[in-house]
Amino acid sequence: MSKPTAVENFSTTYVRTVELPNKVDLISLIPDLPTNEVFSWVRNNQGIVAWGVNTKENFTGSERFSRAHRWWKEFVDNSSIRDEVLTSSSGALAFVSFSFLSENSSVVVVPEIIVGQNNDKTWLTVIGDIDIEKIKGEIYSPRNLPKSPGKLTWSEGSISIEEWQKGVQKAVNRINNKELDKVVLTRDINAESTEVIDSRYLLTKLSNAYPECWSFSVDGLVGATPELLIRRTGNLVLSRVLAGTIRRDENTSDSDLTTTLLESGKDLEEHEFAVSSVATSLALHCTDMQVPVKPRVLRLSNVAHLATDISGTLVDAAPALVLAGSLHPSAAICGTPTDRAKSLIQELEQMNRNRYTGPVGWINSKGDGELGIALRCAEISENKARLFAGCGIVSESTPADELAESNAKFLAMREALIN
Repeated sequence: MSKPTAVENFSTTYVRTVELPNKVDLISLIPDLPTNEVFSWVRNNQGIVAWGVNTKENFTGSERFSRAHRWWKEFVDNSSIRDEVLTSSSGALAFVSFSFLSENSSVVVVPEIIVGQNNDKTWLTVIGDIDIEKIKGEIYSPRNLPKSPGKLTWSEGSISIEEWQKGVQKAVNRINNKELDKVVLTRDINAESTEVIDSRYLLTKLSNAYPECWSFSVDGLVGATPELLIRRTGNLVLSRVLAGTIRRDENTSDSDLTTTLLESGKDLEEHEFAVSSVATSLALHCTDMQVPVKPRVLRLSNVAHLATDISGTLVDAAPALVLAGSLHPSAAICGTPTDRAKSLIQELEQMNRNRYTGPVGWINSKGDGELGIALRCAEISENKARLFAGCGIVSESTPADELAESNAKFLAMREALIN
């Protein structure tokens, strides 16, 4: 286990939130900045965007969630907060992105400027020594248009397609030998552009193509996730579990697709493992839990998923970040039993996921927040992008079908990168 990070001795930080008079297109407000200074958590043009970095900290080790919470609490305790809007995502707020494995780096970032919007209000938050009236006057000014990527060169990821498919078959064999019930295996592919990749361009295309997903950007990780790991609003908790996937095509009607998914033994088995793991973890913190007996079908433009929303009432003071740490890694992105699945992942994937499949989103000063699972995303660094896709492997899985499913999941980011 890595050495704990010392809590920084923060000086007083001033945080102020004011209401804005008019609705905005959130993503279009983001100025032209490096990807690691651009932040987003937007769904159907509601949520928050932010830019600039007031402060940030990285965390590793098995205690990374609890130490990150301690660091954030210290920041909040040393802040002077004036919030004239009083929504869950106004006032002091940080963006977070956690690693899949404990040995990799996770990050908490406090931005400088935040614009938020819900059905009722639009607001501006500044953190630090910033003239809020000056920023307020600039919010509605035109921004430079996002630049499309240049010519892209694609290359294989950490291992070849053939090796990945062999890994899928080995996993199926282990499952059939009763060593475990499910494992999630990930692939990566690489893209290199002739131009620096503008994260605003990616976010705009993702939010337009996948309005039902959360378009996110945190410290260079950009994507659009359909899966909500945890939402905490006061004592109300919600988690949306996705597992079991089918590709969409022009030849299959929505009703046929729904029937296929809901009657697929393979997909129902995969989904049941994921729902059980989340419900078991939440039961440690919640009562009055609502766990639907049957899943529904969530349709996206490229794939459809089996989905179950699990809700409950919080009975302790666990903040969103600690709840996320309790839930991670769920069977939806790791497998079950967890330790065996994690061990097999490290053996067969032959790659480092970094923050892919880790919790990503925002937290506030009251312990509330929304954290999704970092899916349908890419690591962006100047003119390079590393894309990820994963598949849940169960006893009925086949290498060919899982390859096709992973290619369908790559489409979100591949199409976002194309001019």
